[in-house]
Amino acid sequence: MTHPVSPSPSLGDILNQWIAGKSPNSSAWQKLVTAELTPPERAKAFGITPDNVTEKLRARSRLLLSVYSDVLALHFFAQKIQKNSEHSESIQTTILLSLWRLWIPLAIQLADSQKELGRPLMQGILGGQGTGKTTLAVVLKLILAQLGYRTLSLSIDDLYKTYQERQRLREQDPRLIWRGPPGTHDVELGVQVLDELRSQNSSDSILVPRFDKSAWQGAGDRTDFEPVQKADIVLFEGWFVGVRPVAATVFSGATPAPIETESDRAFARDMNEQLKQYLPLWERLDRLIVLYPTDYRLSLQWRRQAEAEMIATGKSGMSDSEINEFVKYFWKALHPELFITPLIHNPDWVDLVIEINSDHTPARVYHPGDD
Repeated sequence: MTHPVSPSPSLGDILNQWIAGKSPNSSAWQKLVTAELTPPERAKAFGITPDNVTEKLRARSRLLLSVYSDVLALHFFAQKIQKNSEHSESIQTTILLSLWRLWIPLAIQLADSQKELGRPLMQGILGGQGTGKTTLAVVLKLILAQLGYRTLSLSIDDLYKTYQERQRLREQDPRLIWRGPPGTHDVELGVQVLDELRSQNSSDSILVPRFDKSAWQGAGDRTDFEPVQKADIVLFEGWFVGVRPVAATVFSGATPAPIETESDRAFARDMNEQLKQYLPLWERLDRLIVLYPTDYRLSLQWRRQAEAEMIATGKSGMSDSEINEFVKYFWKALHPELFITPLIHNPDWVDLVIEINSDHTPARVYHPGDD
């Protein structure tokens, strides 16, 4: 009589059993090792080799067991996964895999980089609507705290010019109908703050700008500065953090939709020119991570989902037609195909690319040049 062969446990099964108190046996451990070395581009991005993989995994396992329950307790994240996941894994397995394959090794990498620098690390995070910038920052902060590092989250939104300044700016250029495009930020303030954070001593207190998006009926305004005592790692995120100007000739020929008319191209050229003002700010960054959707048009879908969820809670939100105009406005300003796609292939400017699936979960992870 033959007995059915039990299927080999998946990576998710092994991690779930580990969390439940059952450490991997030799066979399961070998599966973890094999998974860690594939694909090679991901292993290389996190500095994993056949020689150090065992040491790396043991260090990671200790962090996994200490932070997992806290990450799971981030209910907003668990709910987001539950609503949008296209995978068969449970919420728990999805979070476990993200912790094991991305968040913990990334946190360790940032900690190692900060230790090597010997001063606060300025980590840039570039990502559009729905790519998970906020989630990444929250989870990294939690893991880094376990490693003994204090983390500060700063958004490019916190550097907006004041409401009055933006009103005067709009009078000068009526095309600036929304806050957000290049030119609507106080770059000098950003440079000053990052410089102070880079050279901060443990006894210093630095005033960090914050922005209230609800002020002036949603137009937003700068609010009270936040005093910050000692930050080892600064996570500076935003939808065009690290984006650099492209050659002006890019706008002379055929351009991707919705840059279709001559006035669209003129706007794109002007926004490209405005980007030059931000280069001193980008120069303060030690590293740059790009959260890159597998299709940039997903940002439109994600924005619709976000607005629908907000409306479902009783808050006001934009209609689909308003969302279309809103998202396309920013594509006209800095089109992903013209500005982001070239960036992810440049190892001189980008340290890590994390591709994002349609359900917001991470896909490929690689260093430009190794993809």
